[in-house]
Amino acid sequence: MLLEPAHIQCPYCWETLEVSVDPSVPEQDYVEDCQVCCQPILIHVRFGEDGELSIDAEAEND
Repeated sequence: MLLEPAHIQCPYCWETLEVSVDPSVPEQDYVEDCQVCCQPILIHVRFGEDGELSIDAEAEND
């Protein structure tokens, strides 16, 4: 399994973070803790039919 790097911005501390996503799963929603402030981030990952990555991050506590 080859993971693809992606960048998100933490909705709590605004740091840019690198996450790894699995391109073999077209739609993914998961929680990952911020590497800087340790707050839980809800990450939405979508791969289009052309393989284009769309990634969003939001505060889990909202």
